[in-house]
Amino acid sequence: MRRFALMLAASGLAVSCLFTSVTAQPLGATSSAATVEQHATPMVTTVQQMKTVKPQFRRRVVRLATTEAPGTIIIDTNNKYLYFVEGNNRATRYGIGVGRDGFGWSGVVKVGRKAEWPSWTPPAEMRQREAAKGRIIPAFQEGGPNNPLGARALYLYQGGRDTVFRIHGTNQPWTIGLNMSSGCIRLMNSDVKHLYERAPVGTKVIVIGPGNKQGDVSFQDRGVDILRTVFGD
Repeated sequence: MRRFALMLAASGLAVSCLFTSVTAQPLGATSSAATVEQHATPMVTTVQQMKTVKPQFRRRVVRLATTEAPGTIIIDTNNKYLYFVEGNNRATRYGIGVGRDGFGWSGVVKVGRKAEWPSWTPPAEMRQREAAKGRIIPAFQEGGPNNPLGARALYLYQGGRDTVFRIHGTNQPWTIGLNMSSGCIRLMNSDVKHLYERAPVGTKVIVIGPGNKQGDVSFQDRGVDILRTVFGD
């Protein structure tokens, strides 16, 4: 059984997530989000894109021993997995992409708000940094299949304040399993849509990563629950 102590690392809070300034479609608003969904659903995660993700990072039901309550999200950034605790020693496991060196963090947070097909307004410092590399980033991008935030976003809060970190989809599924972001947690679009429907606002999120100095969490991934993965509940 692994034990971790968690806290928000100072270095993590000092930097913005790769997708910090985001204009979200309010929860419950259906006009533009529904339009995007109608036209984008076939493009959410194609079979060809799935082939770019290593098999171990595809969504699975696993046997998970943990003392955390059902409905809790546990994010293991070291092994690139996000667990949604089901109870009865079971969890749904998703492969994720995480922060690159210097952008890792840890802590206990919660889902403060959610958005479908969020638009993206990258911060000025990011645009300047990427421009120096020869990459031009738009000042604003509407939500849709070409948006870096993907199909869904869950905004992580602590003490009622936005941490600037998110769990979100991606239009680059080949980054799942890699250290690529500036602190956000990426899932394939099909996976983030699956998680979005199950994790309401207020969901507890435990992020295990650098700077583990506060609180304890124990869990043990005992492998794929083959019957439930194949046949469901």
